[in-house]
Amino acid sequence: MKPQSGLEMGTAFDLTARAKLRITGADRFRYLNGQISNDLGKASETAAIHACVLTAKGKINADVFLTADGESVLIDCESDMRAPLAARFERYIIADDVQIEDMTEELSLFHIIGAAPGNVIPGARSRESNRFGCEGVDLWLERDQHESALQVLATMLSLPSEEAAETFRIERGVPKWGYELTDEIIPTEANLESSAIDYAKGCYIGQEVISRIKMSGQTNKRLCGLVAVSNCRIAAGMHLLTAAPEGRDVGWVTSAARSERLGKEIALGFVKRGFWAPGSRLDARAPEIALGAPTIPLEIVELPFLAR
Repeated sequence: MKPQSGLEMGTAFDLTARAKLRITGADRFRYLNGQISNDLGKASETAAIHACVLTAKGKINADVFLTADGESVLIDCESDMRAPLAARFERYIIADDVQIEDMTEELSLFHIIGAAPGNVIPGARSRESNRFGCEGVDLWLERDQHESALQVLATMLSLPSEEAAETFRIERGVPKWGYELTDEIIPTEANLESSAIDYAKGCYIGQEVISRIKMSGQTNKRLCGLVAVSNCRIAAGMHLLTAAPEGRDVGWVTSAARSERLGKEIALGFVKRGFWAPGSRLDARAPEIALGAPTIPLEIVELPFLAR
């Protein structure tokens, strides 16, 4: 029997559109560990790690997952970072024995939460990973296996639409490149301390800023969960304001969706320090709406909106 729908269990996400790079060479481990915020030693042929590639100022250049694959490391990221990430890595290769190969068109990638399919797909390489704030499994396959694998997974698991997958991401409070994660955001501001940062590892680009923030315990803004009190539709790009009459601009909405499981309009957004306490009320206003126009009352809640 096919598992129940609704992303509660037994769900397969097709991530084949993500960019994929293969890093080889005798110096690959040392080189990559100097480029990422997590410890590459945690990645293996059975587990993937989450990490960020940062600027010297601690801002995010890319949000990536890495896994060992024989004498190489496989890296995947959002599709629009395909060329920029490869260029970033190339720029820092000085005298290192490191080669970068674009495998985007050669490999398929699925992520499974819940009932895993085991070895039902011949040749699939599985890795434990945490892409939605809960345990899951990545399946790596050759690209010519994509359609046959998709058909097999469809008989066993739920295959959410793009809209349903996006709603699930927001419900889980997971930041995404191009939405919550940009080159103006520091990982700690997006709640990535536990998933993408290793404070005990060796030096890497941007480490000084990340360590300084850890010591101070302060960030200028924080990614928060937002719920519409009046159940009105929230939209990305809306400004977050303190209550009238002050109406001070203290943040912005990055992603929004209607959660049928919660029966509410929910959103992710950045809120400035001093205004992000759970239970606090803010107003959302579209940027093109004139001052004094009606706003949408929101309440700040802890993330994730829904636990697995």
